[in-house]
Amino acid sequence: MLIYAHRGARSYAPENTMSAFKRALVLGTDGIELDVQLTKDGIPVICHDHNIDRTSTGHGLIKDYSLKQLKNFDFGKWFNAEFIEEQIPSLEEFLKWYTSTSLLLNIEIKNGPIIYEGIEEKVVALLNKHDINDRVIISSFYHPSLLKIKKLNPYLKTGALFECRPLEPYQLALDTKADFLHPYWHSLDKDWAELVHSKGIGINAYTINNMDELNFVRQFGIDAIFTDYPDKLMTEAHIR
Repeated sequence: MLIYAHRGARSYAPENTMSAFKRALVLGTDGIELDVQLTKDGIPVICHDHNIDRTSTGHGLIKDYSLKQLKNFDFGKWFNAEFIEEQIPSLEEFLKWYTSTSLLLNIEIKNGPIIYEGIEEKVVALLNKHDINDRVIISSFYHPSLLKIKKLNPYLKTGALFECRPLEPYQLALDTKADFLHPYWHSLDKDWAELVHSKGIGINAYTINNMDELNFVRQFGIDAIFTDYPDKLMTEAHIR
């Protein structure tokens, strides 16, 4: 079972920043999960929320700022003083660092309720530029984005995110042409997990942060988890 650091090592550094991603590498995780949106000038940047109020010294929506304007806000001070002057990373900035590692990568496209027209093309272009398509999964709760990704590059792996249990999870995988299902861990059960695995569909569950949750999902033989505590779970579960 693979371990992805959710928004980087967000328990030890401000989420979705270069410090969090670099910390995840040091902790020995298999991969990084991050979130991508578009700036006012159409540049993919890494941030979970549509607004920057929670994780920066700024206020308002990402879509209303250029990258240059966003770089003027502090994205680390809210976490603690060690990370003062941490900047929001662009996806390009991250990928320049990422290509020097052997990490896996999950990029979540944050479409909905704000829809970023053209975000799929921009993400695919950057992945092609850096030649890392073979170790990336693109996921989204906004499933039309997954179909668009497959049209742009049918060889890219995609993951359909969902929170509640669909009536037919395997049908969801078919409808979205997804290579993986990415359920909230509560939504897992033996029957559908066995079915989708038998059809060659992978299962990567979110967000598992303690041993009770990990023991629950392990019984279904899932392929990967997303966690805020990668080192803690690897140690306690003897995964490494």
